[in-house]
This record gives sequence, C-alpha cells and structure tokens, in this order.
Amino acid sequence: MHIVKRLIDFVMDILETVTFVGSIFIVIYLFIMQPNQVKGASMEPTFASGDYIFTSKITYKLRPIERGDIVVFRSPKNPDIEFIKRIIALPGDRVMIRDGQVYLNEQPVMEDYVDNQTFVWEGGYSQEGVENVVGEGEIFVMGDNRSRSSDSREFGPIPITSLIGQVFYRYYPPQKAGAVKNPVPRNLRSIRPFPHFLFAFSHTLP
Repeated sequence: MHIVKRLIDFVMDILETVTFVGSIFIVIYLFIMQPNQVKGASMEPTFASGDYIFTSKITYKLRPIERGDIVVFRSPKNPDIEFIKRIIALPGDRVMIRDGQVYLNEQPVMEDYVDNQTFVWEGGYSQEGVENVVGEGEIFVMGDNRSRSSDSREFGPIPITSLIGQVFYRYYPPQKAGAVKNPVPRNLRSIRPFPHFLFAFSHTLP
C-alpha cells in the first residue's frame, strides 16, 4: 500500500510539473513570443523557405515601430494567413517606385539587403512614378525578394493593428542561428518625417 501511495504521489508530481510548464508555454506563446516558419522565397536572401524564427509580441509595447524591422502580420486578404515582410515606411512617409528604385520622402532608399530591383505590380496599389502617402495607423511593407513578394506594392499599406510582432531571432538552420538585426542606421529608423538630406538603409545584414 505504501508503494502504491508513493507511486501516486510521484505521478501527481509529474502532472503538476507538466501542467506548470505547459501553462508557462501557453502564456509565452499568447503574450510574449511565438515561433514561425518562413514559407516561400519572398524574403530571400535574408530568409530562405524553411527557416524557423521567433517573433516577439511585446517589442512594440516597449518601443516604437521602426523602418527596417522585419515583422509578421495577418494577410489583408486572409487573416488566417501570416506574412513576413520588412517595414519600409511609417505613417506620414511618402513612398514612390520609379525605374526599379524605391524613394522615401523623395530620397532614394539604399537597400543593400535586396538582390533585385523593385518594380510595381500590374494593377496593384503602387503605380510607376506615383507617390503614395502612408496613412495614420498604417505601415508600408515589402519582401526583400522584390520579384517574388506579394506586399504593399500590391495590396497597399497595412494597418498596424494587423501586426503580430517583430522577428528578432532565427533558430534554424543552426548554421544561420542568431539575432535578426535591423540594417537601418539607428538615427533614421523612426524619424518622422524622414529627413530629405539623409540617405537610409546603408548597412547590410550579417
């Protein structure tokens, strides 16, 4: 009888531990961060399809949204689908695409993390040589692989309320594991409006 009691106590201890750990995991997943898998080629060369990342849900409760951040958000076409893109422009910014070049507040954006030129989507939101103003409560996002990305060029700026969080760490594959850094100089990430005499996005990702 004593053995049975000890066995029951042991099982109960295990269940309490599992319940406690499970509760912590649920809290972390719902309120702090979540894992995501990159699917598709829209963020190459920064991320490849199959990469696993952590997305912080509390970053923007602690600091402002910044140009150059990589974010996960709900698709404007289907909220059940999550997209990963880079923030190009903030509320009040003026964005234009002309001859394969992105202009932010009339200045060319130097994007060393992009391998190809940026062109508009036929019939999409952005039109060749036409400047668009990002509205309050919105951000303009694009994938790093401009020829393979469905983004704000197609569907327009997205509401900030659709953001799930900021991508801050890649944990798979192991040889690429590490913090995800914002390539925009710190003093240019959240200035509003973007100063005309400065050029942005001059740093590269590691």
